[in-house]
Formats: sequence, C-alpha cells, structure tokens
Amino acid sequence: PNPAGAKFITDPLVGTFVLVKGGTFTMGCTSEQTDCESDEIPTRQVTLSNFYLGQPEVPQAQRRAVMGNNPSHFKCDNCPVEKVSWNDIQDFLSKLNGQSSDAGYRLPTEAEWEYGARGGALSRGYKYAGSNNIDDVAWYASNSGSRPLPVKGKQPNELGLYDMSGNVYEWCQDWKGTYPSDSEKNPTGPPTGSYRVFRGGSWYVPPQSCRVPYRFNFSPDNQYSFIGFRLAKTP
Repeated sequence: PNPAGAKFITDPLVGTFVLVKGGTFTMGCTSEQTDCESDEIPTRQVTLSNFYLGQPEVPQAQRRAVMGNNPSHFKCDNCPVEKVSWNDIQDFLSKLNGQSSDAGYRLPTEAEWEYGARGGALSRGYKYAGSNNIDDVAWYASNSGSRPLPVKGKQPNELGLYDMSGNVYEWCQDWKGTYPSDSEKNPTGPPTGSYRVFRGGSWYVPPQSCRVPYRFNFSPDNQYSFIGFRLAKTP
C-alpha cells in the first residue's frame, strides 16, 4: 500500500524508507489509550522536523549483507534481525554508513518512533500502529506461534510502515528518562542514563505492550530474541 502523497526512497543496501513529514503531535498516553503506564505521562506537545523511517524492521538478510553474520536466534532471512544490543547496532550503523553511497543512517529518536507509529500527519488516532484491532497489524503473544515472523506480514499503518506494533521491539536512540511536561522540538531524551529505550511490542508480549505509547528499556548491551531495530535517516 502506498498512502496518497507518501514519498519513498530505496537504498540497495538497506531497502525502502518512508518520508515522515514533520509536524506537532501529542506524545504519551493520549485519550484513545487504556491501561497506561506511569512512564507514559505526562503527555506533551512535540514538534518534529521531516525524517525518514525504514518501511520494515531491519531483516536478517540485510544485517548479514552489511556485517557478514546473523546473530538472530530464530533464523529466517526475511524475519527481523534480533538478539542485537543497542551497542551492536552502533557497530552496524558505522559499517553501513561507511558502505552506503547515501550515508546518515541512524536509530530513530523515541519521539520520531512514536510519531511514525501513530501515522505522523496522517494519523487516525489508533491504539496500535495502524488499527484499533491488534490482529490487523501485529504479531504478538496470541498469534505469533512464539517466534518473530517475516516483515510486512500484517497491514501497514497510515504512513505505509509495517510492524510498528509487534513482531520485535525496536531500539531507539534515547536514554530512558521521565517525560517533561513542557512542549519540545526534536527532543533527543536525557543527556545521560543507564538504559536505552525500545518500543513497539513483540511476538512475546500481550496487546498492552504493543500500544503506540508503550515504553520499555534495557541496558545497551542486552541482547534478546524479541528486540530488533528499524533505521531512520535525516533528509
């Protein structure tokens, strides 16, 4: 699916990216959400500039093409790479940006990730990324068969992004911190911390953890079979 007016770019090394047009949104536990966690509040207005997000989560074949290996527990070329730590991803990005003719790939900020999951300027205010019915858009504990599945297997969200809810969690750039109450522009999270944020839910978790504002965090050297990543890029 190609939403009206959506802009895509394709890099032979890293696949297809969607242009997420900047704008202002309410980040955190908004009115369509239920069972919100304490770290999803307070809500605040966040303004973002344009950025690109990978249309799928980074698949295992892509990781192997860049790094020459595949650390994933569940081997499957078109499934999202997993068992990669935040630190591992920095090595991947360094090597990728050294190989690519169009460098500048990075992890999304937490705010960019949530804005993309919500559908950006095309958002319809869904609870999950692209639907209020989780089975339309996500592989999660009740339908995954206890493993990640090939990317793009469910419906995309309003921007044409796949698997923003479910399949594997996705590391973000930011350190984990409490939300400020003041509005922000292009926030990058706390300057220091002990844990990096990841988002989106996974094959391993219930619907509660696949909601668009849900946050979790681990040490940047942790590797699990339910955490992968998605690339971002500044235009």
